[in-house]
Amino acid sequence: MVATTPASRKAKGRRFQQAVRQDLIERLGVPEGDVLSTAMGQSGCDLYLSPAARALFPYGVECKHQEAIALPAWWKQCESNASKVGLIPLLVFKRNREEPLAVLRWSDLIRLIREIRERYGFNDDHRWENLANGLTGGRP
Repeated sequence: MVATTPASRKAKGRRFQQAVRQDLIERLGVPEGDVLSTAMGQSGCDLYLSPAARALFPYGVECKHQEAIALPAWWKQCESNASKVGLIPLLVFKRNREEPLAVLRWSDLIRLIREIRERYGFNDDHRWENLANGLTGGRP
């Protein structure tokens, strides 16, 4: 079903935004009171993160649930909002009957993988090298 009225489009977006919030709570262990879904139409990131939540999840999230993909405009909005609060921009978007996708700057993804390797002692694990080579096609 396609959202055809402004109210139904906003409701669809609000449900997606709340689903992303719920994933942070259930899958990443962010305390429920530390992440809030902002009101539709409010400026800034779509999820408000407390300082404690930012320590666990340092991303400024922009959520979009639309059929027509406008990646450059969405990314510009995401970067602008995240930079205002000192967070890493993370765009999460979804089309009907499809899995949500996330967009992250390449440098932020590399930093995240490096932090995981260092934190969990994977520095000598060549599987991470294989992953990096697969992602970059073997380019440095």
